[in-house]
Amino acid sequence: MLSPEERQTYRRHLQLPEIGEAGQERLKAARVLVVGAGGLGCPVLQYLAAAGVGTLGIVDADVVERSNLHRQILFGPADLGQPKAEAAARAVQRLNPLVQVRVHRCRAVPANVRELVEDYDVVVDGSDNFPTRYLLNDACVLLGKPLVSGAIYKFEGQVSVFNYAGGPTYRCLFPQPPTAAEAPNCDATGVLGVLPGLVGTAQATETLKVLLGIGEVLSGRLWLFDALTFATRTLKFARRPEQAALHLGTAPAADYAEACGADVASVTAAELAALLNSAHPPFLLDVREAHEYANGHLPGAVLLPLGELAKGVAGLPHQHPMVVYCHSGRRSAQAVERLQTEFGLVNLLNLTGGMVAWEDAA
Repeated sequence: MLSPEERQTYRRHLQLPEIGEAGQERLKAARVLVVGAGGLGCPVLQYLAAAGVGTLGIVDADVVERSNLHRQILFGPADLGQPKAEAAARAVQRLNPLVQVRVHRCRAVPANVRELVEDYDVVVDGSDNFPTRYLLNDACVLLGKPLVSGAIYKFEGQVSVFNYAGGPTYRCLFPQPPTAAEAPNCDATGVLGVLPGLVGTAQATETLKVLLGIGEVLSGRLWLFDALTFATRTLKFARRPEQAALHLGTAPAADYAEACGADVASVTAAELAALLNSAHPPFLLDVREAHEYANGHLPGAVLLPLGELAKGVAGLPHQHPMVVYCHSGRRSAQAVERLQTEFGLVNLLNLTGGMVAWEDAA
């Protein structure tokens, strides 16, 4: 039953025949897991909390960085350096103390994804990498949970709902994950700050429709949005039985490789500073894009973007100690792994936290 305070808070919902008191009670009883408290997760959490979804789980292992603030609107300067999941939970509780928030300060990885997903009714994917998207899809298929998916790239966004009422899964639309070189990310390309707000709000809308059983859910349809033209398109796609049958335990484990994290040796910003002041400083390799390099780089660093490793590897030292870095340490970890396994280079270290950590330590 709704309390008098809840009836007041959700009065405009109660006035809608499609929701009413029965629908609001469904929302109160619902449990939604939001994976990623970043650009997409922030508006999703705000609107689901405001709508009265009873239990919200937040999965995120990152901390708030200054470069997050232009789009991750749950956070402000006072939150810098704080764990995102915890900062987001505090903001959600301030917004609506009537809802419960569970903090999962971790990444979704094969070892924990089943435990994370099984206790929730719907999963909202606000992650920023393909291995996590495939991992969440496969866990949702195994456990029979709907997956509300969103993605952004520069000025474009997309939303769909997978594994809903026997509908297509993420693998039905994207059977194969892209290679590391093909996969875009905000660190490398940038993103219009308002875009994840629009896409995340669309994800929140679809989540409420799924929970309430109203409207036409974006199952078997991919909604595309272009912020530069404000054009929208909706593409239809069908369930592929051979892809829909894949789930956690039967899908290729290699599809989750990055979600587990590259197993490479690393160096902290403080340790790198000491190495650079030593008698034998390491070779510095910057694997970001040219425009990122132009905006600031480590002195003497050589630029070789991640997508061009094969073209430029011959010019790299094969024995001399080398430190590889990018914006946050993720692309450089991939680069180190490839340089070791594909090209036989040794004595490689990944700069933990990348340029963000270096600048913070300066």
